[in-house]
Amino acid sequence: MPSLKPQPSAASRASRSDGAEARSRLLHAALALFAEKGFAKTSTREIAAAAGTNIASISYYFGDKAGLYAATFTEPMGGAMPDFIAMYEAPGLPIAEALRIFMAGYLEPLKHGDIVRQCMRLHLRELLEPTGQWATELERDVKAPHEALVRVLCRHLQLARADDDVQRLAFAISGLATQLFVMRDVVEQMQPQLLEGDARIDTWADRLSAYALALVADEARRRQASKTRTTPPARPRHAAPRTSLLP
Repeated sequence: MPSLKPQPSAASRASRSDGAEARSRLLHAALALFAEKGFAKTSTREIAAAAGTNIASISYYFGDKAGLYAATFTEPMGGAMPDFIAMYEAPGLPIAEALRIFMAGYLEPLKHGDIVRQCMRLHLRELLEPTGQWATELERDVKAPHEALVRVLCRHLQLARADDDVQRLAFAISGLATQLFVMRDVVEQMQPQLLEGDARIDTWADRLSAYALALVADEARRRQASKTRTTPPARPRHAAPRTSLLP
């Protein structure tokens, strides 16, 4: 049955499209400027001029300069961290598949080209010139996925709670992915073909998840060996003592 709900006019659809485009221009102009100059030294007038909009559009779409700054940390590369976490932490998921999803999601931003460079500069500048945004980013985009990975590892290793070695393992696994962001410029100078195109990024995800799986397997063997060393040998069972015939 056809819907009786009034459909938006062509003019209304065009207006929404123009609005989304203007918002996107503001977001990306702000990202480039904040990454280059920092929050304090970047004016809303500069951002609006770079985006080809008026200053009022910043408050319309983002509330204020701080709201726009916060958006540049998540929106340019897709955001949706909770959805990503739920995927690799799904109950019953084999550890190999969980690590593959983790690596693929972690490396997905590398497919965004120069935007990921700007985002890396933005994070580094926030560390050097903190505004308070880093605390939010640490909680949402660093701590939350780390704790989810720890839970996945505990489940696989059959641990009731995480100890220091599980924490080390989780940091080592995420470090495999992080180093590719940190060393991206070096890799592109030395072996540029390794980062050319989405398929090469997917190959990195495959290889790094395999390396991570090897780390997990080694930790499982280490724990088993440690348990064997600390478990006392079973006492041999002796035959019941004979009853002495002597008085």
